[in-house]
Amino acid sequence: MELFSLQGKKAVITGGTHGLGMAMAMGLAQAGAELLITSTTPQKLEEALEYYKSFGFAAYGYVFDVTDEKAAEENVTKMIDEHGQIDILVNNAGIIKRVMAIDMPVEDFRKVIDVDLVGVFIMSKLVAKGMIARRSGKIINICSMMSELGRDNVSAYAAAKGGLKMLTRNLATEWAKYNIQVNGIGPGYFATSQTEPIRVAGNPFNEFIINRTPSGRWGNPEDLAGTAIFLASEASNFINGQIIYVDGGILATIGKPMNE
Repeated sequence: MELFSLQGKKAVITGGTHGLGMAMAMGLAQAGAELLITSTTPQKLEEALEYYKSFGFAAYGYVFDVTDEKAAEENVTKMIDEHGQIDILVNNAGIIKRVMAIDMPVEDFRKVIDVDLVGVFIMSKLVAKGMIARRSGKIINICSMMSELGRDNVSAYAAAKGGLKMLTRNLATEWAKYNIQVNGIGPGYFATSQTEPIRVAGNPFNEFIINRTPSGRWGNPEDLAGTAIFLASEASNFINGQIIYVDGGILATIGKPMNE
């Protein structure tokens, strides 16, 4: 469908070498986008590019840290020089440190904020310059249910993702007049390599997630592809500053009835 087509579009996906970032990149590529993948790890990047190319997708890689403003500027300039323009930016790169707040070193707290929030600001600001000049662009920030809820041992991550929700709304407010849409995706609990150790029968957290999710299952990474395509395409041209939660209904309910 033409409304959802990304043919000829250039999409930057930060941290798009595995997991949810890769799943969203695959969706964008299937809709026709050319992929510009960033990573801090050369080997992971090379493996990811080989994977994308095995499907016949156009994919290119750039190694840098999104929190390094100078390196980010150099690489965004290089992307534009090599590919003409950036139509879509998916701010997916992020980290989490699971430590109770009372025990978390301040330097670790700052590191999470730097990657998950400041890095998004740096990349968005750099890419938006070209979008403003063309009066066209899509920015998708990967938020979290922790943009809305708290939980034990993720204070830094929740603070960053809560801030990212508001950064999304503020950038949308400032850049809407240039026909730039800035929205977010808030994933729920997904079946990835990171969650594999706890997704086993009998694990208390596995049982908690299944029972807490109205859909009764963990999300599959591919479940994010459609939302990413929608927010990157013309189908979402009048949607701005919104966070779409892809969580199987967790945020819609206080939990399953006791008699079920």
